[in-house]
Amino acid sequence: MMLELKNIAVDHGKVRALWDVSLHVEQGERVALLGANGAGKSTTIGAIIGLYPLSEGSVSYEGKELSHHRTAETVNEGISLVPEGRRLFPGMSVFENLAMGAYTRRARKNMAEEIEKIYTLFPILKEKRRQNAGELSGGQQQQVAVGRALMSSPRLLLLDEPFIGVAPKVIDEILDTLRKIVEEGVTVLLVEQNVHRAFDFATRAYVLENGRTVLDGDRERLLDDPEFARTFLGLG
Repeated sequence: MMLELKNIAVDHGKVRALWDVSLHVEQGERVALLGANGAGKSTTIGAIIGLYPLSEGSVSYEGKELSHHRTAETVNEGISLVPEGRRLFPGMSVFENLAMGAYTRRARKNMAEEIEKIYTLFPILKEKRRQNAGELSGGQQQQVAVGRALMSSPRLLLLDEPFIGVAPKVIDEILDTLRKIVEEGVTVLLVEQNVHRAFDFATRAYVLENGRTVLDGDRERLLDDPEFARTFLGLG
């Protein structure tokens, strides 16, 4: 098993954001984490990457306990995050933003090669490599954010609401790229509110509600589940 969360809880100050979240992701999978605003999706991703300390439970990756790892250590282990809102450096060029993702020793050593891989995945970024990231369209900025995360050659890629403010055509292009990188051996955990969009990519999903895992299953089982249909599809 590549990633496993067991009954994790996270507190933001005196407020408990996650009460009881469990999930697992196998190598090579495309898994979605679904839920409404405030369900705890971003906090779960933050707990995996090491942004938020656990109050309870455990996170393990490739058999190694990550519960007390710092974010830098987690990235070195092979996990990378595309954060909600992209978090680019708008006054820096596309090239410079991508280079910021070359955090690990291996990535720094092979930075030129890694950037060329990103340009192959997203050709528009090569064309605009000298342009400031803040001048790009929302979709192009998201491509930079995904490219930056891939610069560290992760084995597990976490994406937190990556399609906010992105045109449908560019969403399709990014999804095609994500399918390619999965074929090349990268496992993906995608946070998404839009169920249909999530299931355009993911084959399995977990549903969070009020900081707890309440449903899970493959795409077909969830779409046929009356509770899931009522809550997320507005049916019933």
